[in-house]
Amino acid sequence: MIPELQRIINASPCGDLTFIITEFGKPFTRNGFGNWFRKRCDEAGLNHCSAHGLRKAASARMAELGCTELEIMAVTGHRTTKEIVRYTRGARQKVLAANAMAKLSAGQVENKNAPLLEADFGSGTGAPANNLESNEK
Repeated sequence: MIPELQRIINASPCGDLTFIITEFGKPFTRNGFGNWFRKRCDEAGLNHCSAHGLRKAASARMAELGCTELEIMAVTGHRTTKEIVRYTRGARQKVLAANAMAKLSAGQVENKNAPLLEADFGSGTGAPANNLESNEK
């Protein structure tokens, strides 16, 4: 667990599986937590944020850090990979692009000079050299 989160949980009045409780000391219902979180976001001027957004953002961040779909599902509680794949598509694209560019960069360092290709004029892939002798009469 993230150390800062663990300290907060340890200092909070919660049970074994309940980390966030209502003002009455009871676990939130799903809708109750969503409404409570929405109100806190509105109070903070974060009208574009939502409890659902936390789950999606956490999924994307874990994907950027290289977590597998199953690891992400273990944290978020998803039961199938369908939503995880959808949530993490952009993050995975960033990771894949960064990996590809790192490989390309490493390849360029290893091969400091790219070999020059010789044109094969007989195949029609290049222009014939301008031969001044053939132009003379």
